[in-house]
Amino acid sequence: MRTLERTNISGSVTEFVLLGFPCRREIQVLLFVIFSLIYLLTLMGNTSIICAVWSSRKLHTPMYILLANFSFLEICYVSSDVPKMLANIISQTKSISYAGCLLQFYFFFSMCAAEGLFLSVMSFDRFLAICRPLHYPTIMTHRLCAWLVVFCWAGGFLWLLTPLTLISQVPFCGPNTIDHFLCDLAPLLALSCSSVSGITLICGIISSLIIFLTFLYILGTYFCVLSVVLQVPPGSGRHKAFSTCASHLAVVCLFYGSVMVMYVSPGSGDYAGMQKFVTLFYALATPFFNPLIYNFRNKDMKEALKKIPSLLLWEISKGFKS
Repeated sequence: MRTLERTNISGSVTEFVLLGFPCRREIQVLLFVIFSLIYLLTLMGNTSIICAVWSSRKLHTPMYILLANFSFLEICYVSSDVPKMLANIISQTKSISYAGCLLQFYFFFSMCAAEGLFLSVMSFDRFLAICRPLHYPTIMTHRLCAWLVVFCWAGGFLWLLTPLTLISQVPFCGPNTIDHFLCDLAPLLALSCSSVSGITLICGIISSLIIFLTFLYILGTYFCVLSVVLQVPPGSGRHKAFSTCASHLAVVCLFYGSVMVMYVSPGSGDYAGMQKFVTLFYALATPFFNPLIYNFRNKDMKEALKKIPSLLLWEISKGFKS
């Protein structure tokens, strides 16, 4: 913590104030209740996917192992900013330390980058399963699946090391109020007391690369997948392939749609209200909808979820007997 504080060149600003959602107290209480409910449901939904994959041998396949890791990522992702946002809504000070702000930025956007990598790997898995079904068992082994999971987690955190290092060198010696509910790049750099055009450009290039590379890769793989699926005669696995791909594409559209509106669309970041709304969508709403999309559209997952209560009761009864 102290090391990060010394990194601040000016030494003047030791904490920031996250303005959040300035409104009447009654509305803030309502927002707190709504966001808390969505947060709890998000944790429950993604945890249910992890439990379903863990408890069902039928789901011990690369596709569902990737999905379970993706759900765990969503839990970490939503927990990197929402608890602090909820605390600030009901708090009078709404402060976050300099080190805490940098760490929140790093963890939130690292997991955002990891999410793009996971979506790319999941599209690669579907490409192999549908376009190369005979080679799928020999290519997508559990060993390769494990390496892909490590690649996604490590890649996301390594990708954000450069922006974190650059931001830690920015001097903050004036106002410390961030008109946001988290430490986002643009409102944070706007408080700098020196020119940050070079840092802004480098960080923009880094974020654009991870967004466009993963998005274009996903588009390419699903173009190949859909071209193969459309050639399959109706009734011979075509519906199942469409259903699986539709679930994944819905998640891709939710995530990349909101991220691109925020960071790629010209002028979208010029308004604090737009920044907060779009960031809130991909930070809270996207992880909330993901379990609903995968659970409701996947027959195997629904069957596994139905068995979880009986398995829990059996484990509890076994514990009492022992």
